[in-house]
Amino acid sequence: MSAEPGRPSAAAGLADSRGTRGSAGGASPDDRVRCAWADSAPEYVAYHDDEWGRPLHGTVALFERLSLEGFQSGLSWLIILRKRAAFRAAFAGFDPAAVAAFGTDDVARLLADPGIVRNRAKIEAAIANARAAAEIPGGLAKLLWSFAPPPREHRPAAFADLTPTTPQSTAMAKDLKKRGFRFVGPTTAHALMQATGMVDDHLEGCHVALKPVSRRRATARV
Repeated sequence: MSAEPGRPSAAAGLADSRGTRGSAGGASPDDRVRCAWADSAPEYVAYHDDEWGRPLHGTVALFERLSLEGFQSGLSWLIILRKRAAFRAAFAGFDPAAVAAFGTDDVARLLADPGIVRNRAKIEAAIANARAAAEIPGGLAKLLWSFAPPPREHRPAAFADLTPTTPQSTAMAKDLKKRGFRFVGPTTAHALMQATGMVDDHLEGCHVALKPVSRRRATARV
């Protein structure tokens, strides 16, 4: 996770209500034990239980997560979750081929859309990233998953045991930047890895951690 697990990256991304509360076992709306950040808002509960840390292999799905991680930079992940439907509508469902074809009129349209984060640099980065993704031999999903580390032997006991970057996320960010991707530093790359199950950082005792999910099974293959 970034320090914000939604962004998740342990130390840094969850710095809003997510990463600051310690380990699994905070007050829960349904008596389930979750990673502490997950119970601070209904959107986090659903995201934590159904998505975060679950293997995701689809190109469209991964491009969406990569794009949203970029838009989250400097913001709360909760803002992004609440704007997610609007982002999908504005960015053609995050189909990389469609986004790669966006031009100046689309940039103007996006800058005028109150439903998304209207930041020109981030909007232009998403378009540039879609174009860069089209040039990857074997596709974006295959490249991203090539950086996934082996599963750890023991789960972390607290967010303090997690780091905002790893050697793998640093390598991923470096490779993506060489290919022309923007807003993909090591922290963002690690957040992406956490969010898409390349890294499973659910804490010891979390109810999701008690239900192993095969890293080979994708939750989306679009």
